[in-house]
Amino acid sequence: MKFSNMLATAGEWLRGEGPHHQVVISSRVRLARNLRKRPFPGWAKKAERTSILELIRSHVEALPEMQESFSENLQDLSALDRQVLVERHLISREHAAKGGGSAVVVNRRQTVSIMINEEDHLRMQSIRSGLQLKQAFKLIDKIDSALESKLDFAFDPRLGYLTACPTNVGTGMRASAMLHLPGLVLSELINQVVQAVGKIGLAVRGLYGEGTEAMGNLFQISNQTTLGEREDEIINRLSKVIETIIEKEHDARQILLQKKSNTLCDQIGRAYGVLTYAHAMPSKEALNLLSIIKLGMDLGAFPEDQRLQIDELFIDTQPAHLQKSSQQKLNAEERDHLRAQLIRDRLKLFPKPDISKMATESGNGATTKPSNNE
Repeated sequence: MKFSNMLATAGEWLRGEGPHHQVVISSRVRLARNLRKRPFPGWAKKAERTSILELIRSHVEALPEMQESFSENLQDLSALDRQVLVERHLISREHAAKGGGSAVVVNRRQTVSIMINEEDHLRMQSIRSGLQLKQAFKLIDKIDSALESKLDFAFDPRLGYLTACPTNVGTGMRASAMLHLPGLVLSELINQVVQAVGKIGLAVRGLYGEGTEAMGNLFQISNQTTLGEREDEIINRLSKVIETIIEKEHDARQILLQKKSNTLCDQIGRAYGVLTYAHAMPSKEALNLLSIIKLGMDLGAFPEDQRLQIDELFIDTQPAHLQKSSQQKLNAEERDHLRAQLIRDRLKLFPKPDISKMATESGNGATTKPSNNE
């Protein structure tokens, strides 16, 4: 598969079809593996990295799940193309900075991505729409087992799988979910949730992982350690925490509808107005306004059949995607103008918010209209 073919469609994980998709954008499970008696990528010489790459990639490309995949050495991709892959969550920012002896293999559906010679020899990830951690693990575990039958992975009977970073030793697994939490942010309850999650050994990160900002009210929740727990135990524990956060997010949205409906409706209307008429739009502002439109859609202000259009804008308005679509390098000001134009064009026929259709679910499943009182 060519790079251009991959860009022509959004990944299946972005379609908003999975369980709890109104809050959980995606679920991801990543496994880290290394070859026995081979130096970790950070310690290996270029010739060693190249040898490891050739050995691993031949087996990866032979997998049934990776037929007709996109497979490329990172040194053969431009810096812009690498950043596009980062924006699609198919490679890490660290992997994008790698040179010779590193590669990426992505399946046609963009639901499986395998990084070769990132921090570890192999970093395999499966991404699914909504809360589907168990399903994501099932697929990547199958791929892991197939590769382990061909490759000699570094494994210690007492410690488990050996990895470059000590926190990954054990199962070598990182399970995470990308959550859209505008209700908790607008209610100023998000810090309480983040602190509570941290106290039980889970990590909360921004849009592109560690050290990044939670733009667009998007947060990544993941396990931090892998030693001493089985994969199913990690996934079950994380799933329960996420289900609790989902409940708190829905509660926050209901409270906003019932007690601050005028403010909420005003924010939705303003977001629609700015997005459809602005002629300059920084990336952060675009994501934050699209988040409010997405919230309005969840609450009934916009028709459900427009969801994919909004979800795709979260990706297509990112800096590398804008420059790739325009086929030219753009400075920040030029990107802001192009981003605004793209959004205006995409939303030209997008319906205006219908505040009268906004409703909140009560405990018995009935719907009630929001109060007009602040």
